Amino acid sequence: MDESDESLIARLSTGDKQALALLFRRYAGVVRGVAFKVLRDASEADDMLQDIFLLIHNDCRKFDVLKSPARFWILQMTYHRAISRRRYLTSRHFYSRTDLDHAAENVFAPDGAAAPYDHSIEAHYGRAATEKMVEELSANQRETLRLHFVEGYTFDEIATKLRQSKGNIKHHYFRGLDRLRKRMFAIKGQDMA
Repeated sequence: MDESDESLIARLSTGDKQALALLFRRYAGVVRGVAFKVLRDASEADDMLQDIFLLIHNDCRKFDVLKSPARFWILQMTYHRAISRRRYLTSRHFYSRTDLDHAAENVFAPDGAAAPYDHSIEAHYGRAATEKMVEELSANQRETLRLHFVEGYTFDEIATKLRQSKGNIKHHYFRGLDRLRKRMFAIKGQDMA
């Protein structure tokens, strides 16, 4: 009869590396499957698989058989870590990224189709007008928008980085966007006149 998962974790907590190998054989497929379902990326799921088993190795002494079965503990750890990773990747625009090879092909499209630049704010309003719009923002608004849109930081991360409250960061963000929007419509109205 196979040794129980709980017994393997107990062995692992005493330093038995063979117990980790047995747990890996039992749960690698399930852990990777859960990670892939949440993350929707094969390489991220592979990394998560390694992270989870490293975490099992490091946290095996924290496992309490009275709280839950080992299987539940492992899968719960996987699910929570995968959700956390997905949030992080989403905040970094991982899921909305453009395939660089595809983008490179479109820049110099042989059929003469519009390149992505042709649809940018700078192409529409001109570099000087775009720079003027950005210069009209306060330093906090400019930095908040840059960190959010260019660097991919979340409001919480920006607040920490700029040593301000999350409320202030949201204020800078929405005021900055509003100011840009009004300025763009004002320029567009002048062009139509």
